[in-house]
Amino acid sequence: MTRIVAPSRLHFGLFNLPSPEHEHWPGIDGLPGLPVRQYGGVGLMIDRPGLTLRVECSDNWQSEGPLANRALEFARRFMGDDVRRWKIIVEDAPPEHAGLGVGTQLGLSVAKALAVETGHADWLAPELARRVGRGDRSAIGIHGFDRGGLIVEGGKTSSEMISPLIGRFDFPTDWAIVLASPKPNTGWHGIREREAIAGIRPSPAETAALCRLVLLNLLPALAARDFGAFGDALYEYNARVGDVFAPVQGGRYSSLAVESCIQRFRQLGVKGTGQSSWGPTVFAIVPKEQAESVRENANAPAIVAGASVGVSLESLMIVATANNPR
Repeated sequence: MTRIVAPSRLHFGLFNLPSPEHEHWPGIDGLPGLPVRQYGGVGLMIDRPGLTLRVECSDNWQSEGPLANRALEFARRFMGDDVRRWKIIVEDAPPEHAGLGVGTQLGLSVAKALAVETGHADWLAPELARRVGRGDRSAIGIHGFDRGGLIVEGGKTSSEMISPLIGRFDFPTDWAIVLASPKPNTGWHGIREREAIAGIRPSPAETAALCRLVLLNLLPALAARDFGAFGDALYEYNARVGDVFAPVQGGRYSSLAVESCIQRFRQLGVKGTGQSSWGPTVFAIVPKEQAESVRENANAPAIVAGASVGVSLESLMIVATANNPR
């Protein structure tokens, strides 16, 4: 039996989106520029709400708990033609399509547990992701699954399955994350998400501004543990990404409830606040000693989380008896 405890993922925003009109950057000396990498972005792995599941050998395929059917689909895909069968028990899972990257963490958790059980405990998240079909766009949750921390991934070319990791950074232990959950939005996922992304055309100037904010503001502030500068950079980055998506989500944020929640955090003095992915989850980066006060004064149900250091697992040998061989 292998039990997995996986983090959740906050997505602060994408750098770029595919555009047939923008396949190369402007070059020098009148020559074509370098290829444009698609997607990319920055995010943070957090320890709450987490996802917990376990895998046990079985005579037939079984699954139970929240997201049981989806977990079973991932398990079947991972095992392929292997004749062994498994039982997947999802003990706890955050809600899907809330901006927490649950699909990727579920797929990777199932894959990691099965990899351990089948003698491949050394397989890392990118390999697991390929085997369960994750990483089509963002790879923050993939790279953060093993490592935790703040993740920057550089986007991918048409020949790459998964965007490469650019940097993984420790997050200060005295900074906390308040997560608020305003009313759910209408659900940006699946076909609707793909169609929305296909209709967005960020300009080279918008992508350049986002890259500048991360490289020259957000990461230096994190390295210096400059809480105020980090919050300013994060808020601006997330807001600029929201402006890019405004034509499809109806504004800078995905709903009036999300916007109201962010405004409330700003009124409470929080600088680093915004919408994770399509929402509705709203994050607020605060000093740990202020976290409970900010949570209590939010205008939506909220919890306090910390940065995650990555997945944890335990593998237990089930001892068989003579009358019940494994």
